[in-house]
Amino acid sequence: MSVSKHSAPRTASRRWWILTTVALAQLMVVLDSTVVNIALPAAQAELGFSDADRQWVITAYSLAFGSLLLLGGRLSDLIGRKRTFIIGLIGFAVASAVGGAAPGFGTLVAARAVQGAFAALLAPTALAVLTTTFTIPKERARAFGVFGAIAGAGGAIGLLLGGFLTEYFDWRWNLYINVFIAIAAVIGGAIFVVSVTLDGPRPKLDVPGTILAVTALFALVYGLSNAETDGWDSPLSWGMLVASGILLIAFVLWQRRASHPLLPLAIVVNRNRGASFSSVFISGAGLFGVFLFVTFYLEKSLNYTPVQTGVAFLPMIASLILAAQLSTNLLLPRLGPKILVPTGMILATIGMILFTRLTLESTYAADLLPAFIILGLGIGSIMPASIQTATLGIDGHFAGVGSALVNTSQQVGGSIGTALLNTLAATAAANYVAGHLPATEQVMADAAVASYATAYWWGAGFFAFGAVLSALLFRRRQRPAAPAPVAQT
Repeated sequence: MSVSKHSAPRTASRRWWILTTVALAQLMVVLDSTVVNIALPAAQAELGFSDADRQWVITAYSLAFGSLLLLGGRLSDLIGRKRTFIIGLIGFAVASAVGGAAPGFGTLVAARAVQGAFAALLAPTALAVLTTTFTIPKERARAFGVFGAIAGAGGAIGLLLGGFLTEYFDWRWNLYINVFIAIAAVIGGAIFVVSVTLDGPRPKLDVPGTILAVTALFALVYGLSNAETDGWDSPLSWGMLVASGILLIAFVLWQRRASHPLLPLAIVVNRNRGASFSSVFISGAGLFGVFLFVTFYLEKSLNYTPVQTGVAFLPMIASLILAAQLSTNLLLPRLGPKILVPTGMILATIGMILFTRLTLESTYAADLLPAFIILGLGIGSIMPASIQTATLGIDGHFAGVGSALVNTSQQVGGSIGTALLNTLAATAAANYVAGHLPATEQVMADAAVASYATAYWWGAGFFAFGAVLSALLFRRRQRPAAPAPVAQT
Protein backbone atom coordinates (compact mmCIF):
# COMPACT_ATOMS: atom_id res chain seq x y z
CA MET A 1 0.00 0.00 0.00
CA SER A 2 1.41 3.37 -0.96
CA VAL A 3 0.29 6.95 -1.00
CA SER A 4 -0.19 8.53 -4.38
CA LYS A 5 2.01 11.50 -5.18
CA HIS A 6 -1.04 13.39 -6.38
CA SER A 7 -2.13 13.89 -2.76
CA ALA A 8 1.13 15.47 -1.61
CA PRO A 9 1.03 19.09 -2.85
CA ARG A 10 -0.95 21.38 -0.60
CA THR A 11 -0.92 25.14 -0.57
CA ALA A 12 -0.05 26.93 2.65
CA SER A 13 -3.50 28.47 2.93
CA ARG A 14 -5.16 25.08 2.50
CA ARG A 15 -3.02 23.66 5.33
CA TRP A 16 -4.15 26.36 7.74
CA TRP A 17 -7.77 25.85 6.80
CA ILE A 18 -7.26 22.15 7.50
CA LEU A 19 -5.86 23.08 10.91
CA THR A 20 -8.95 25.20 11.63
CA THR A 21 -11.23 22.34 10.62
CA VAL A 22 -9.32 19.75 12.65
CA ALA A 23 -9.19 22.10 15.65
CA LEU A 24 -12.99 22.46 15.58
CA ALA A 25 -13.43 18.69 15.55
CA GLN A 26 -10.93 18.15 18.35
CA LEU A 27 -12.52 20.87 20.47
CA MET A 28 -15.94 19.26 20.06
CA VAL A 29 -14.64 15.85 21.17
CA VAL A 30 -12.62 17.10 24.15
CA LEU A 31 -15.11 19.58 25.55
CA ASP A 32 -17.84 16.93 25.48
CA SER A 33 -15.96 15.12 28.24
CA THR A 34 -16.86 17.97 30.63
CA VAL A 35 -19.53 20.18 29.04
CA VAL A 36 -22.35 17.86 30.12
CA ASN A 37 -21.16 17.70 33.75
CA ILE A 38 -22.56 21.11 34.63
CA ALA A 39 -25.81 20.33 32.83
CA LEU A 40 -26.43 17.12 34.80
CA PRO A 41 -28.44 18.59 37.71
CA ALA A 42 -30.83 20.34 35.30
CA ALA A 43 -31.11 17.24 33.11
CA GLN A 44 -31.78 15.08 36.17
CA ALA A 45 -34.52 17.42 37.38
CA GLU A 46 -36.28 17.41 33.99
CA LEU A 47 -35.92 13.74 33.09
CA GLY A 48 -36.31 12.41 36.63
CA PHE A 49 -33.45 9.89 36.88
CA SER A 50 -31.79 8.94 40.16
CA ASP A 51 -28.45 9.97 41.63
CA ALA A 52 -27.21 6.40 41.13
CA ASP A 53 -28.09 6.54 37.43
CA ARG A 54 -26.66 10.01 36.88
CA GLN A 55 -23.08 8.78 36.40
CA TRP A 56 -24.11 6.84 33.27
CA VAL A 57 -24.56 10.06 31.31
CA ILE A 58 -20.79 10.56 31.75
CA THR A 59 -19.72 6.91 31.78
CA ALA A 60 -21.55 5.94 28.58
CA TYR A 61 -19.49 8.48 26.64
CA SER A 62 -16.15 7.57 28.20
CA LEU A 63 -16.76 3.81 27.84
CA ALA A 64 -17.51 3.99 24.12
CA PHE A 65 -14.81 6.59 23.47
CA GLY A 66 -12.05 4.87 25.41
CA SER A 67 -12.72 1.33 24.23
CA LEU A 68 -13.09 2.09 20.50
CA LEU A 69 -10.20 4.52 19.98
CA LEU A 70 -7.71 2.03 18.54
CA LEU A 71 -10.33 0.64 16.18
CA GLY A 72 -11.31 4.16 15.12
CA GLY A 73 -7.70 5.06 14.43
CA ARG A 74 -7.10 1.96 12.35
CA LEU A 75 -10.30 2.43 10.36
CA SER A 76 -9.11 5.90 9.38
CA ASP A 77 -5.94 4.30 7.99
CA LEU A 78 -7.90 1.68 6.07
CA ILE A 79 -10.88 3.51 4.57
CA GLY A 80 -9.36 6.96 4.15
CA ARG A 81 -9.02 9.87 6.55
CA LYS A 82 -11.26 12.36 4.77
CA ARG A 83 -14.10 9.85 4.57
CA THR A 84 -13.62 8.76 8.18
CA PHE A 85 -13.39 12.37 9.37
CA ILE A 86 -16.68 13.37 7.75
CA ILE A 87 -18.47 10.18 8.86
CA GLY A 88 -17.28 10.83 12.42
CA LEU A 89 -18.51 14.42 12.36
CA ILE A 90 -21.94 13.55 10.95
CA GLY A 91 -22.41 10.67 13.38
CA PHE A 92 -21.36 12.81 16.34
CA ALA A 93 -23.75 15.59 15.28
CA VAL A 94 -26.72 13.22 14.86
CA ALA A 95 -26.06 11.59 18.24
CA SER A 96 -25.80 15.05 19.84
CA ALA A 97 -29.11 16.13 18.32
CA VAL A 98 -30.83 12.96 19.57
CA GLY A 99 -29.34 13.45 23.04
CA GLY A 100 -30.43 17.06 23.13
CA ALA A 101 -33.99 16.09 22.25
CA ALA A 102 -34.00 13.04 24.56
CA PRO A 103 -37.46 12.47 26.12
CA GLY A 104 -36.06 10.18 28.80
CA PHE A 105 -32.98 8.84 30.56
CA GLY A 106 -32.48 5.81 28.31
CA THR A 107 -32.39 7.87 25.13
CA LEU A 108 -29.92 10.32 26.68
CA VAL A 109 -27.52 7.55 27.76
CA ALA A 110 -27.78 5.78 24.40
CA ALA A 111 -27.05 9.03 22.58
CA ARG A 112 -24.03 9.67 24.78
CA ALA A 113 -22.70 6.17 24.00
CA VAL A 114 -23.11 6.77 20.26
CA GLN A 115 -21.39 10.15 20.69
CA GLY A 116 -18.46 8.35 22.29
CA ALA A 117 -18.29 5.79 19.49
CA PHE A 118 -18.12 8.46 16.79
CA ALA A 119 -15.67 10.49 18.92
CA ALA A 120 -13.42 7.41 18.88
CA LEU A 121 -13.58 7.52 15.08
CA LEU A 122 -13.12 11.27 14.89
CA ALA A 123 -10.39 12.11 17.43
CA PRO A 124 -7.54 9.94 16.06
CA THR A 125 -8.53 10.80 12.49
CA ALA A 126 -8.28 14.52 13.24
CA LEU A 127 -4.79 14.12 14.68
CA ALA A 128 -3.75 11.83 11.81
CA VAL A 129 -4.90 14.44 9.29
CA LEU A 130 -2.78 17.01 11.11
CA THR A 131 0.22 14.67 11.28
CA THR A 132 0.20 13.92 7.55
CA THR A 133 -0.67 17.51 6.49
CA PHE A 134 2.04 19.42 8.35
CA THR A 135 5.45 18.04 7.47
CA ILE A 136 7.47 21.29 7.36
CA PRO A 137 9.04 21.57 10.85
CA LYS A 138 8.17 25.23 11.50
CA GLU A 139 4.55 24.86 10.34
CA ARG A 140 4.25 21.54 12.16
CA ALA A 141 5.32 23.18 15.41
CA ARG A 142 2.75 25.92 15.05
CA ALA A 143 -0.04 23.49 14.15
CA PHE A 144 0.71 21.15 17.03
CA GLY A 145 0.87 24.13 19.37
CA VAL A 146 -2.74 24.88 18.50
CA PHE A 147 -3.81 21.23 18.66
CA GLY A 148 -2.02 20.62 21.96
CA ALA A 149 -3.56 23.72 23.49
CA ILE A 150 -7.03 22.46 22.58
CA ALA A 151 -6.25 18.99 23.94
CA GLY A 152 -5.15 20.52 27.24
CA ALA A 153 -7.72 23.30 27.57
CA GLY A 154 -10.76 21.57 26.05
CA GLY A 155 -12.02 20.32 29.41
CA ALA A 156 -11.87 23.80 30.93
CA ILE A 157 -13.56 25.29 27.86
CA GLY A 158 -16.28 22.67 28.32
CA LEU A 159 -16.87 23.86 31.89
CA LEU A 160 -17.13 27.47 30.71
CA LEU A 161 -19.44 26.65 27.81
CA GLY A 162 -21.53 24.25 29.89
CA GLY A 163 -22.04 26.86 32.60
CA PHE A 164 -23.04 29.53 30.10
CA LEU A 165 -25.46 27.33 28.15
CA THR A 166 -27.07 25.84 31.26
CA GLU A 167 -27.50 29.14 33.05
CA TYR A 168 -28.71 31.29 30.14
CA PHE A 169 -30.33 28.79 27.77
CA ASP A 170 -31.19 25.18 28.60
CA TRP A 171 -29.20 22.06 29.52
CA ARG A 172 -30.13 20.53 26.14
CA TRP A 173 -28.01 23.16 24.38
CA ASN A 174 -24.90 21.49 25.81
CA LEU A 175 -25.63 18.78 23.23
CA TYR A 176 -27.23 20.86 20.48
CA ILE A 177 -24.16 23.09 20.26
CA ASN A 178 -22.21 20.17 18.77
CA VAL A 179 -24.49 20.17 15.72
CA PHE A 180 -23.38 23.67 14.74
CA ILE A 181 -19.68 22.93 15.38
CA ALA A 182 -19.95 19.72 13.36
CA ILE A 183 -21.67 21.44 10.41
CA ALA A 184 -18.83 23.97 10.20
CA ALA A 185 -16.23 21.19 10.45
CA VAL A 186 -18.00 19.03 7.80
CA ILE A 187 -17.97 21.96 5.36
CA GLY A 188 -14.29 22.58 6.08
CA GLY A 189 -13.45 18.89 5.80
CA ALA A 190 -15.28 18.49 2.50
CA ILE A 191 -13.53 21.51 0.98
CA PHE A 192 -10.02 21.42 2.42
CA VAL A 193 -9.10 17.91 3.65
CA VAL A 194 -7.41 16.07 0.80
CA SER A 195 -8.46 12.57 -0.21
CA VAL A 196 -5.51 10.19 -0.27
CA THR A 197 -5.37 7.71 -3.13
CA LEU A 198 -4.10 4.29 -2.09
CA ASP A 199 -2.25 2.13 -4.59
CA GLY A 200 -2.12 -1.62 -4.39
CA PRO A 201 -4.28 -4.06 -2.43
CA ARG A 202 -5.97 -2.74 0.69
CA PRO A 203 -4.69 -4.32 3.94
CA LYS A 204 -7.11 -6.31 6.04
CA LEU A 205 -8.44 -5.36 9.44
CA ASP A 206 -6.92 -7.35 12.29
CA VAL A 207 -10.20 -8.78 13.62
CA PRO A 208 -8.78 -10.83 16.56
CA GLY A 209 -6.57 -7.89 17.56
CA THR A 210 -9.52 -5.52 17.32
CA ILE A 211 -11.71 -7.73 19.53
CA LEU A 212 -8.93 -8.06 22.12
CA ALA A 213 -8.17 -4.33 22.12
CA VAL A 214 -11.80 -3.21 22.33
CA THR A 215 -12.71 -5.63 25.13
CA ALA A 216 -9.50 -4.86 27.06
CA LEU A 217 -10.05 -1.10 26.89
CA PHE A 218 -13.75 -1.49 27.70
CA ALA A 219 -12.91 -3.56 30.79
CA LEU A 220 -10.27 -1.03 31.83
CA VAL A 221 -12.49 2.05 31.51
CA TYR A 222 -15.49 0.26 33.05
CA GLY A 223 -13.43 -0.98 35.99
CA LEU A 224 -12.11 2.53 36.63
CA SER A 225 -15.56 4.09 36.29
CA ASN A 226 -16.99 1.53 38.70
CA ALA A 227 -14.15 2.18 41.15
CA GLU A 228 -15.08 5.86 41.07
CA THR A 229 -18.63 5.13 42.23
CA ASP A 230 -18.39 1.84 44.18
CA GLY A 231 -14.84 2.19 45.53
CA TRP A 232 -11.62 0.30 44.89
CA ASP A 233 -12.71 -2.58 47.12
CA SER A 234 -15.55 -3.48 44.75
CA PRO A 235 -15.12 -7.02 43.31
CA LEU A 236 -16.58 -5.82 40.01
CA SER A 237 -13.96 -3.06 39.76
CA TRP A 238 -11.04 -5.39 40.40
CA GLY A 239 -12.54 -8.16 38.26
CA MET A 240 -12.79 -5.84 35.26
CA LEU A 241 -9.30 -4.44 35.82
CA VAL A 242 -7.77 -7.92 36.07
CA ALA A 243 -9.66 -9.02 32.96
CA SER A 244 -8.35 -5.93 31.18
CA GLY A 245 -4.76 -6.80 32.12
CA ILE A 246 -5.14 -10.36 30.82
CA LEU A 247 -6.72 -9.17 27.58
CA LEU A 248 -4.02 -6.54 27.03
CA ILE A 249 -1.30 -9.19 27.44
CA ALA A 250 -3.13 -11.41 24.94
CA PHE A 251 -3.40 -8.43 22.59
CA VAL A 252 0.36 -7.76 22.71
CA LEU A 253 1.16 -11.43 22.11
CA TRP A 254 -1.21 -11.50 19.14
CA GLN A 255 0.27 -8.31 17.64
CA ARG A 256 3.69 -9.96 17.58
CA ARG A 257 2.46 -12.64 15.19
CA ALA A 258 -0.42 -11.00 13.29
CA SER A 259 0.18 -10.50 9.57
CA HIS A 260 -1.93 -7.29 9.59
CA PRO A 261 -1.49 -5.99 13.17
CA LEU A 262 -3.96 -3.47 14.51
CA LEU A 263 -1.07 -1.79 16.35
CA PRO A 264 2.47 -2.44 15.07
CA LEU A 265 4.51 -2.71 18.27
CA ALA A 266 7.30 -0.59 16.75
CA ILE A 267 5.00 2.41 17.27
CA VAL A 268 4.88 1.82 21.01
CA VAL A 269 8.40 0.66 21.88
CA ASN A 270 10.15 3.67 20.36
CA ARG A 271 11.68 5.45 23.36
CA ASN A 272 10.59 9.00 22.59
CA ARG A 273 7.10 7.85 21.71
CA GLY A 274 6.79 5.83 24.90
CA ALA A 275 7.87 8.89 26.89
CA SER A 276 5.30 11.00 25.06
CA PHE A 277 2.43 8.57 25.66
CA SER A 278 3.31 8.35 29.37
CA SER A 279 3.47 12.17 29.62
CA VAL A 280 0.03 12.56 28.02
CA PHE A 281 -1.28 9.82 30.34
CA ILE A 282 0.05 11.53 33.48
CA SER A 283 -1.20 14.94 32.35
CA GLY A 284 -4.67 13.48 31.77
CA ALA A 285 -4.69 11.91 35.25
CA GLY A 286 -3.69 15.15 36.97
CA LEU A 287 -5.68 17.56 34.84
CA PHE A 288 -9.03 15.80 35.03
CA GLY A 289 -8.63 15.80 38.81
CA VAL A 290 -8.19 19.57 38.74
CA PHE A 291 -11.32 20.09 36.66
CA LEU A 292 -13.33 17.89 39.02
CA PHE A 293 -12.20 19.17 42.43
CA VAL A 294 -11.62 22.82 41.62
CA THR A 295 -15.14 22.88 40.16
CA PHE A 296 -16.51 21.34 43.37
CA TYR A 297 -14.53 23.84 45.44
CA LEU A 298 -15.71 26.87 43.49
CA GLU A 299 -19.37 25.87 43.39
CA LYS A 300 -19.82 24.11 46.75
CA SER A 301 -17.31 25.92 48.98
CA LEU A 302 -17.23 29.43 47.47
CA ASN A 303 -20.80 29.34 46.03
CA TYR A 304 -19.83 30.31 42.48
CA THR A 305 -22.47 30.03 39.78
CA PRO A 306 -21.76 27.69 36.83
CA VAL A 307 -20.83 30.66 34.63
CA GLN A 308 -18.54 32.12 37.31
CA THR A 309 -16.88 28.72 37.64
CA GLY A 310 -16.24 28.54 33.92
CA VAL A 311 -14.88 32.10 33.81
CA ALA A 312 -12.56 31.28 36.72
CA PHE A 313 -10.74 28.80 34.46
CA LEU A 314 -10.08 31.40 31.74
CA PRO A 315 -6.62 32.48 33.01
CA MET A 316 -5.54 28.85 32.93
CA ILE A 317 -6.74 28.53 29.33
CA ALA A 318 -4.93 31.75 28.37
CA SER A 319 -1.63 30.73 29.98
CA LEU A 320 -1.94 27.24 28.47
CA ILE A 321 -2.41 28.64 24.96
CA LEU A 322 0.51 31.06 25.44
CA ALA A 323 2.80 28.31 26.70
CA ALA A 324 1.70 25.96 23.90
CA GLN A 325 2.69 28.45 21.22
CA LEU A 326 5.98 29.43 22.89
CA SER A 327 6.97 25.85 23.59
CA THR A 328 6.29 24.40 20.15
CA ASN A 329 7.53 27.35 18.08
CA LEU A 330 10.54 28.46 20.12
CA LEU A 331 11.48 26.10 22.92
CA LEU A 332 10.92 22.59 21.54
CA PRO A 333 13.16 23.06 18.46
CA ARG A 334 15.93 24.43 20.70
CA LEU A 335 15.62 22.37 23.86
CA GLY A 336 13.86 19.19 22.76
CA PRO A 337 11.25 17.30 24.79
CA LYS A 338 13.83 16.02 27.30
CA ILE A 339 14.03 19.49 28.86
CA LEU A 340 10.70 21.01 27.90
CA VAL A 341 8.34 18.25 29.10
CA PRO A 342 9.96 17.75 32.56
CA THR A 343 9.96 21.54 33.00
CA GLY A 344 6.24 21.57 32.26
CA MET A 345 5.73 18.73 34.74
CA ILE A 346 7.54 20.73 37.44
CA LEU A 347 5.40 23.80 36.75
CA ALA A 348 2.25 21.66 36.93
CA THR A 349 3.47 20.20 40.23
CA ILE A 350 3.91 23.72 41.65
CA GLY A 351 0.45 24.71 40.45
CA MET A 352 -1.12 21.66 42.14
CA ILE A 353 0.73 22.40 45.39
CA LEU A 354 -0.63 25.95 45.32
CA PHE A 355 -4.15 24.52 45.12
CA THR A 356 -3.54 22.60 48.38
CA ARG A 357 -3.40 25.96 50.21
CA LEU A 358 -7.05 26.79 49.45
CA THR A 359 -9.40 27.34 52.39
CA LEU A 360 -12.96 28.56 52.85
CA GLU A 361 -11.54 32.08 53.20
CA SER A 362 -9.37 31.99 50.06
CA THR A 363 -9.78 34.68 47.44
CA TYR A 364 -9.59 34.27 43.69
CA ALA A 365 -6.90 36.86 42.93
CA ALA A 366 -4.54 35.91 45.76
CA ASP A 367 -4.97 32.14 45.91
CA LEU A 368 -6.63 30.67 42.82
CA LEU A 369 -5.27 32.87 40.05
CA PRO A 370 -1.54 32.09 40.56
CA ALA A 371 -2.29 28.36 40.68
CA PHE A 372 -4.35 28.51 37.49
CA ILE A 373 -1.67 30.45 35.61
CA ILE A 374 1.24 28.23 36.68
CA LEU A 375 -0.71 25.04 35.97
CA GLY A 376 -1.68 26.37 32.55
CA LEU A 377 1.95 27.14 31.73
CA GLY A 378 2.88 23.62 32.77
CA ILE A 379 0.22 21.82 30.73
CA GLY A 380 0.92 24.09 27.76
CA SER A 381 4.55 22.96 27.87
CA ILE A 382 3.70 19.27 28.25
CA MET A 383 0.83 18.52 25.86
CA PRO A 384 1.87 20.02 22.49
CA ALA A 385 5.47 18.81 22.83
CA SER A 386 4.33 15.31 23.82
CA ILE A 387 1.71 15.05 21.07
CA GLN A 388 4.11 16.31 18.41
CA THR A 389 6.86 13.91 19.52
CA ALA A 390 4.41 11.00 19.81
CA THR A 391 3.34 11.35 16.17
CA LEU A 392 6.74 12.24 14.71
CA GLY A 393 8.10 9.66 12.28
CA ILE A 394 5.10 7.31 12.30
CA ASP A 395 4.63 5.68 8.91
CA GLY A 396 1.78 7.44 7.10
CA HIS A 397 -0.10 4.15 6.75
CA PHE A 398 -0.34 3.92 10.54
CA ALA A 399 -0.84 7.60 11.40
CA GLY A 400 -4.43 6.92 12.48
CA VAL A 401 -3.70 4.17 14.97
CA GLY A 402 -0.62 6.03 16.20
CA SER A 403 -2.76 9.09 16.82
CA ALA A 404 -5.35 6.93 18.56
CA LEU A 405 -2.72 5.98 21.13
CA VAL A 406 -2.34 9.65 22.06
CA ASN A 407 -6.07 9.97 22.67
CA THR A 408 -6.17 6.62 24.49
CA SER A 409 -3.37 7.75 26.81
CA GLN A 410 -5.22 10.93 27.73
CA GLN A 411 -8.60 9.18 28.08
CA VAL A 412 -7.33 6.31 30.24
CA GLY A 413 -5.18 8.70 32.27
CA GLY A 414 -8.21 10.87 32.92
CA SER A 415 -10.30 7.85 33.92
CA ILE A 416 -7.65 6.56 36.32
CA GLY A 417 -7.03 10.01 37.76
CA THR A 418 -10.71 10.71 38.30
CA ALA A 419 -11.45 7.32 39.88
CA LEU A 420 -8.34 7.26 42.09
CA LEU A 421 -8.52 10.89 43.24
CA ASN A 422 -12.26 10.62 43.90
CA THR A 423 -11.70 7.61 46.16
CA LEU A 424 -8.80 9.25 48.00
CA ALA A 425 -10.77 12.47 48.48
CA ALA A 426 -13.83 10.62 49.80
CA THR A 427 -11.66 8.71 52.29
CA ALA A 428 -9.97 11.93 53.42
CA ALA A 429 -13.34 13.62 53.96
CA ALA A 430 -14.65 10.67 56.02
CA ASN A 431 -11.48 10.63 58.16
CA TYR A 432 -11.70 14.38 58.75
CA VAL A 433 -15.33 14.16 59.91
CA ALA A 434 -14.51 11.18 62.16
CA GLY A 435 -11.77 13.22 63.83
CA HIS A 436 -13.88 16.36 64.29
CA LEU A 437 -17.22 15.13 65.65
CA PRO A 438 -19.96 16.28 65.93
CA ALA A 439 -20.45 16.67 62.22
CA THR A 440 -21.67 20.24 62.13
CA GLU A 441 -22.21 22.18 58.93
CA GLN A 442 -18.84 23.90 59.45
CA VAL A 443 -17.07 20.58 59.95
CA MET A 444 -18.59 19.19 56.76
CA ALA A 445 -17.47 22.28 54.82
CA ASP A 446 -13.95 21.97 56.25
CA ALA A 447 -13.94 18.24 55.46
CA ALA A 448 -14.75 18.95 51.82
CA VAL A 449 -11.85 21.42 51.51
CA ALA A 450 -9.52 18.94 53.24
CA SER A 451 -10.58 16.21 50.79
CA TYR A 452 -9.84 18.47 47.83
CA ALA A 453 -6.39 19.22 49.25
CA THR A 454 -5.71 15.48 49.42
CA ALA A 455 -6.60 15.17 45.73
CA TYR A 456 -4.33 18.11 44.84
CA TRP A 457 -1.39 16.59 46.73
CA TRP A 458 -1.81 13.32 44.85
CA GLY A 459 -2.13 15.25 41.60
CA ALA A 460 1.12 17.03 42.45
CA GLY A 461 2.66 13.62 43.04
CA PHE A 462 1.52 12.46 39.58
CA PHE A 463 3.21 15.43 37.92
CA ALA A 464 6.37 15.12 40.04
CA PHE A 465 6.65 11.47 39.01
CA GLY A 466 6.05 12.55 35.42
CA ALA A 467 8.92 15.04 35.66
CA VAL A 468 11.36 12.30 36.71
CA LEU A 469 10.01 9.74 34.22
CA SER A 470 10.07 12.09 31.23
CA ALA A 471 13.56 13.33 32.10
CA LEU A 472 14.79 9.74 32.12
CA LEU A 473 12.92 8.44 29.05
CA PHE A 474 13.18 11.22 26.47
CA ARG A 475 16.32 11.17 24.34
CA ARG A 476 18.77 14.06 24.64
CA ARG A 477 18.06 15.35 21.15
CA GLN A 478 14.79 15.30 19.32
CA ARG A 479 15.17 13.14 16.25
CA PRO A 480 12.59 11.60 13.98
CA ALA A 481 11.42 8.25 15.22
CA ALA A 482 12.01 5.23 13.03
CA PRO A 483 8.95 4.68 10.84
CA ALA A 484 6.77 1.81 11.90
CA PRO A 485 6.99 -1.11 9.47
CA VAL A 486 4.12 -1.52 7.06
CA ALA A 487 2.33 -4.83 7.25
CA GLN A 488 2.76 -6.91 4.14
CA THR A 489 -0.26 -7.25 1.98
